[in-house]
Amino acid sequence: MSNLKLFVLMAGLTALCGLIGEAVGGREGLVLALLFAGVGNFIAYFNSARMVLRAYGARVVGPEAAPELFAMVDRLRQRAGLPMPSVAVAPHAQPNAFATGRNPGNAVVCVTRGLLELVERDELEGVLSHELGHVKNRDMLLQTVSATLAGAVSNLAQIGALAGPRPGQERRAPANPLIVLLGPLAAMILQFAISRQREFKADATGAEISGKPLALASALEKLEGAARRIPMRIPMAVAPLAQVNPLAAFGGAAKLFSTHPPTAERVARLRAIAATMGRMPERGGQPFGMRST
Repeated sequence: MSNLKLFVLMAGLTALCGLIGEAVGGREGLVLALLFAGVGNFIAYFNSARMVLRAYGARVVGPEAAPELFAMVDRLRQRAGLPMPSVAVAPHAQPNAFATGRNPGNAVVCVTRGLLELVERDELEGVLSHELGHVKNRDMLLQTVSATLAGAVSNLAQIGALAGPRPGQERRAPANPLIVLLGPLAAMILQFAISRQREFKADATGAEISGKPLALASALEKLEGAARRIPMRIPMAVAPLAQVNPLAAFGGAAKLFSTHPPTAERVARLRAIAATMGRMPERGGQPFGMRST
């Protein structure tokens, strides 16, 4: 059912791109819109990691700079049966994490400095396992495609607003404001819905990798509370990649749309997974201790 919902959402986003292209330029516009989206996806496929790291201001670190973090990622990725991803640290005070890259062989797992200063060791393992769950489920490619399609819709809407009516279609000129307002709005809603679906899946996969679903649940509650207090200034297009909504501290438009499912629901599902595993709460109370990274 989850995969069916995801297919419907992606099909809707692709169809929306084509419909706006047709509204702007007729049949030729539809073809050009889909071609434009395809070229954008091709470019994003090979450059997504670089673009996302730049958007977050993150840098890749090696085992010399962050030995404990690097060793933890290495141990968890072996448990998940994945190649070693690159490890990056972003300078943000807000505790958060994300994964990016075009495939498991070119993946990057990134944490913020605030995360390393807040969570305990078991909780950090849960957070990293969640991100490796995205890698294992190949969610990074899906997020890249959905973000590119949403961007194509917005760009086409702007073109439609600036372009004059096509020959013989003067009566359709008043539709341009609707294209500008409703097209990007619908694309954003679909993109965020896709993101919400994948977060639940990554939580479940992460719990399986770490074997500590309650540690991940505890980390999510801490991250959610901190994200509401500590702002992170990043482009909205890359917000769905983060483990919890990084824009929660902002008012206005940032609160109108949810890039992630409710944390309470995610925690409830993780507790249900823990019950099926027959595990007691894993609360070691030991800080991670990477203050100098």
